[in-house]
Order: sequence, then C-alpha cells, then structure tokens
Amino acid sequence: MIKNSFATIAEYFRMAGVSIVSHKLRSFLTTLGIFIGVTTIITIWTTIQGLNEYINSVLSDIGSSVVYVEKFPWVPTEEFWTYRNRKNITWQEYEAVEKYSTLADFVAPQIVSMKTVGFRETKFENIPVLGTTEKFLETSGIVPGQGRFLTELDVRNKVPVCVLGSDLAQKLFETKNALGERIKIDGLKYRVVGILEKRGNFFGQSRDNYAVVPVGTFRNAFGGHRGLTIAVLTETPENVEDMKEELRGILRRERHVRPAEKDNFSINEQTQLTGFYKNATSGLYAIIIIIGAISLLVGGIGITNIMLVSVTERTKEIGLRKAVGARRRNILSQFLLESVAISSIGGFIGIFAGIIVGSLILNIMTVEGGVAFSSIAVGFLFSTFVGVVSGFYPAYKAANMNPIDSLRYE
Repeated sequence: MIKNSFATIAEYFRMAGVSIVSHKLRSFLTTLGIFIGVTTIITIWTTIQGLNEYINSVLSDIGSSVVYVEKFPWVPTEEFWTYRNRKNITWQEYEAVEKYSTLADFVAPQIVSMKTVGFRETKFENIPVLGTTEKFLETSGIVPGQGRFLTELDVRNKVPVCVLGSDLAQKLFETKNALGERIKIDGLKYRVVGILEKRGNFFGQSRDNYAVVPVGTFRNAFGGHRGLTIAVLTETPENVEDMKEELRGILRRERHVRPAEKDNFSINEQTQLTGFYKNATSGLYAIIIIIGAISLLVGGIGITNIMLVSVTERTKEIGLRKAVGARRRNILSQFLLESVAISSIGGFIGIFAGIIVGSLILNIMTVEGGVAFSSIAVGFLFSTFVGVVSGFYPAYKAANMNPIDSLRYE
C-alpha cells in the first residue's frame, strides 16, 4: 500500500513536470514572484545568522564572569553629558576594590593611551598602549602565543618590558623574531618579552594591534592621573550578581555617593552587549516577516491565477480522469502537488541565490559566518507553504467539477 502511494505521488509530480515544461514562459513568470520573495528572506536571514554567530564569538571573549568598573556605560540610557561630567575611576578606587572585595578572584587595572610605537626606522602612530598588571591575563582570557606575559615582579619593580599583539609584532618585525628586541613607545625603550595569540578582527578592525606594559611603568612614563577601568573576575559564575552589588557598595563609599544619589560610575558586563544586540536585531526579524509576506503574497496570487487557468484549460482531461475512476482526492492531490512543484522550483532557486547574496554581504562587512541550516529550512517551508495555500482553491475547484459537464466543455 505504501509502495502504491509513493508511485501515485511520483506520477503526480511527473504530470506536474510535464505541465511546467509545456508552459515554460508561464511557469517562469509564476515562479519569479516566489524566487524574489524567498531570495529576500534568505538573504536577510543568512546575514542575521552570520552576524549572530560572529557577534557571539566576539562577545564570548569578554567572559560572562567578568565585570568592568568604568566611567561610561557600554549601553547608555541617559544623555552623554550625564556621563561626561562623572569623575574618572581612580587608582585609589582600584586599590579599594582589590582590598575589600571578598567575591573577586582577580582584579586588574587598565589604562589605555594612543602612542607612537617603533622599531628602528619603522614607526606606527596611534597604537593603543595598555598599562595593567599580571592579573590581566585572567580577566581578559588572552593567551601568550610566544614568550610570556607580564609577571608580578615586572609590575612591582616597574620594569620597562612589553607584550605585543600579534598584528603589531608582525608590522614591526615582519619575519624577524621579536622576543628580546627593544622597541620605542613615545621615545622610551621597552624590551619585548611576549607576543599574544591572534584574536582576529572585529568588523575589519584588528584586535591584535596593541602593546601591553606594566601599569606602574605606564604611569611613570605617561602620567598617573588618567581614568582607569577596573576589570574584576569571579571564578564562580553564580557570584556575579552578588559581586556587582559588593563592588557598587565599595565604589559608592570610596566616591562619597550619598544614599539618595545615583551611582556616578558604571559596572559593565557581557550581558549588556548581548541584550542590546538582541534588541537591535529583533527589528530585523520583523522586517523579514513583512517583506517576505508581501513578496510571497504576490507570488502566491500569481500561482493561484496560473493554476486557475490550467484547470480551465484541462477541464476535459479532468472529466476524462473522473470518468475512468479518479476520485476527488486524486484530482485535488494532482493539482495541489503541481502548485507545490511550481512554488518549490522558485523556492529552491531563491534559497541558493539568497545564500550567495547573504554570504557576499557578510564578506563585504568582513564578517566570518557560515550558512546555517535554518536558512535552508526557512526558505523551503516558505515556498512549500505558499504552494499549498495558493494552489488549494484551484485544486479544490478541479476536484469538484462535474465529470459530465467537463467532458462537454469546449
């Protein structure tokens, strides 16, 4: 019985293929609407999925158990001047966090300034130089690719050593081994003790084009009154919320914030960025639905019209089939599958076109993202759904024709 059912379905698809081939231009114009609609949907879907994968991989580097005490929030909710007028995060506040926090396992200060970095005749301007401690290794999750990172002795003794990002090391030394060489940062010499593992780009901007020096060395060379960022890590993820409250208490006390006043600092974390990104992309999914619905509605109307014409042209054929024993469900299935076949052809072509266009968009945005299976599934489901809905009425009309009237039709 199952074998007969498959044979019947195969026969219906064969008949649908004959009908499509017999009316090439009409079939092409019918599938065009579905093709455009599915291409639009898959292009946007592929682009969003690629961005999701890319953004999540970048944000995962921040770490879900790390929070950052800073002057500015990552996701502003008030006017800029509200944050601009805040006091900088100070060295004394960093020392207070390190001394009084009971839930923090690692606390690292971070000071950044743009400097000129050079090796012999080679110089590069506006290179980020980061002053920090040996604990930055844990709070950032970075790994030395060659040599070592800063040590406690380097930090304590304010030794003029540095660790380079892989891109900066490549630009300064090309194929030469950088370890042990001395570079100049704003004219002051630093010995290279390590090169960090490559982390890649973020929307075309290198995340490996910087240098790291001991924070004391940085403050002596470039001034100690700059605003800090305090990175705080707990090795127990369940303690993140409690640690944030503890940090808030320490900072409010150190900054003399009165009980009724708002915080004049920000505690930033990964979830703020992921939440902001999800809110921003949720509107794009709405756009997919709207554009897809309009495009597929137009394509569906086209299929309905063409199938009604086909039913009219094949009235005698329908009558003859009914006369020799075909049932209503056989006629209904035949025309319904023909409608699905027409829609699926446009859908499959639209899927591949959408994947290609979406991948090109991601490539232009310098975003590395693969093609998600969900893209193919969405395109297939959309085209099949349109085929069933738009072909049902013509198929129903054909199935309910009177065989006698159909045989008399001219």
